[in-house]
Amino acid sequence: MHNVDLFAPLSSLQWVSRDSLKPNDYNPNKVSRENLKLLTQSIITNGWTLPIVVRPDMTIIDGFHRWTVAGEEPLLSKLGGKVPVVIVQHTDKAEDIYGTVTHNRARGTHLLEPMKAIVKRLLSEGKTVEEIGKQLGMRSEEVFRLSEFTKDDFLVMMTHNAHSYSKAELITKL
Repeated sequence: MHNVDLFAPLSSLQWVSRDSLKPNDYNPNKVSRENLKLLTQSIITNGWTLPIVVRPDMTIIDGFHRWTVAGEEPLLSKLGGKVPVVIVQHTDKAEDIYGTVTHNRARGTHLLEPMKAIVKRLLSEGKTVEEIGKQLGMRSEEVFRLSEFTKDDFLVMMTHNAHSYSKAELITKL
């Protein structure tokens, strides 16, 4: 590997026509339709936070799923057919493949205990099960498992707005 200018990719940041990009032929990462919906929701909630990484010929190294959802409504209209890209210049195709795999693997996975703490915190802040599910891409059952509520308490929450609890009541239930 040669010395890389660590600032070069971000200095190349630009918005380009989504149609000018093309997927690579080796990406090992697969995402379910449900997670693509979550990715779309993330972009709508947070804005576009991660550019698509491309080679100079506009072949995608990282960001295939962001590129995919940008071609579907509602993002296609909201973005005007544009996506943000940064360009990396590798000396050989192996570096492109390394880039794809390392970007994917570096994102890691979510651990159970920290996710439980996150769900408990959101519930204690008065967020509804429905909102948590939508924003985190979880079904109600998954929110229930992570909340560690009793089944009866959870059913009450599902049939009543979580805001009907006082903050003190909700925290004591956690």
